[in-house]
Amino acid sequence: GGPGSSSIWLHMGILGPERVLVNDTGYADPPPVRRVDNEYSIIDIADLVMVDPVGTGFSKPLGDTEGQDFWGVDQDIESVAAFIRQYIERSGRWASPKFILGESYGGIRGAGLAHHLQSRHSMNLNGLILVSPILDTAAGRDGDGLDLPHALFLPSFAATAWYHGLIDPRPAELEPFLAEVERFALEDYLPALTAGFTIDPERKRRIAERIAGYTGTSADYWMKADLRVDHQQYLQQLQRDDRLITGRIDSRFIGPAVNPLSESMDYDPFFPAVGPAYTAAFFDYLHNELQFTRDEEYKTTAWPLDWEWTHRDPDGRRQVAVNLLPDLSRAMVMNPGLHLHVQQGYYDIATPFAGTSYYLRHLDIPDEARRRIRYDKYPAGHMMYLHEESMKRYREDLAAFIRSALP
Repeated sequence: GGPGSSSIWLHMGILGPERVLVNDTGYADPPPVRRVDNEYSIIDIADLVMVDPVGTGFSKPLGDTEGQDFWGVDQDIESVAAFIRQYIERSGRWASPKFILGESYGGIRGAGLAHHLQSRHSMNLNGLILVSPILDTAAGRDGDGLDLPHALFLPSFAATAWYHGLIDPRPAELEPFLAEVERFALEDYLPALTAGFTIDPERKRRIAERIAGYTGTSADYWMKADLRVDHQQYLQQLQRDDRLITGRIDSRFIGPAVNPLSESMDYDPFFPAVGPAYTAAFFDYLHNELQFTRDEEYKTTAWPLDWEWTHRDPDGRRQVAVNLLPDLSRAMVMNPGLHLHVQQGYYDIATPFAGTSYYLRHLDIPDEARRRIRYDKYPAGHMMYLHEESMKRYREDLAAFIRSALP
């Protein structure tokens, strides 16, 4: 993910043979951190290779090459593809079934790899698994004056308010409620946004009141914002009166607000709650279980500030607003054996589920290819495998997908 994140989250959270024990929606217990055998790993049905892109983990450029040479959408795809090809060559696994799993930014990376491996290395995949993916950067930027992102974030705002009991009356079931909000977002809210400042004042007030009822905030707040509240503003505002801030990666998490008067969130309470436990568990596993020691730093996260956000699509057109839907569509059309599995949490404000649904509806593929898509949603956040019930379902869904994608 990231870009700039290692594979530690998936490794120690759900995929590896051992996992870290953390509290589902609260701060992890103080050390000692506990590792347990991971009964939800898929290591019984697949060989697992964790890949840390250059600049993360122990991966680094050699010789006179600078890390910056790898920090860009296309550079990253090319370097990871080169590693995959070299690993398969050295391991003698050309004839084996192949799956790629990517989380968050791994959606862009994974979609790009599916097409790049196929077109440049003549390597077909059996399956692509995208966990809480971002595929179109414009659709996820609700602070840049664009209309569509606001509509796609709204259902996730509603899920968050529902979880925290801030809707009155609170619908009994989450999923029918979110289906209603998603319809409103696309059929009523989005057209109101496209009207801009020509919107009729009465219509604007009606829309604001509907949004307020769905999101646990006031209509006046949305009126003052001209119906445009970005996700960082919303997460700061939702529980402001209680001096609490709501999580972005997983909006079930809350933490004390650093400055209750701030317009936008000061930090994401998710990371201090679980990050240190993941880090400690990984290094304990590395040193004490695997007996692997190295003086070099393993970079769990390394955010490249100078990432090159441009991409050449399959037809060679240079994109400034990066969108990997054409790459994914092309890969699925050209490879009739490629299956797609998407996993998404309702309480994910980093990559909202309505945005993921929107991506999938806009894949330019024939009906036959669309039947090769599986889409599973969970009552959890960006890393849905923190939630015990979702962790079990994650394993079941992923295992079923892998089996279905084999000949």
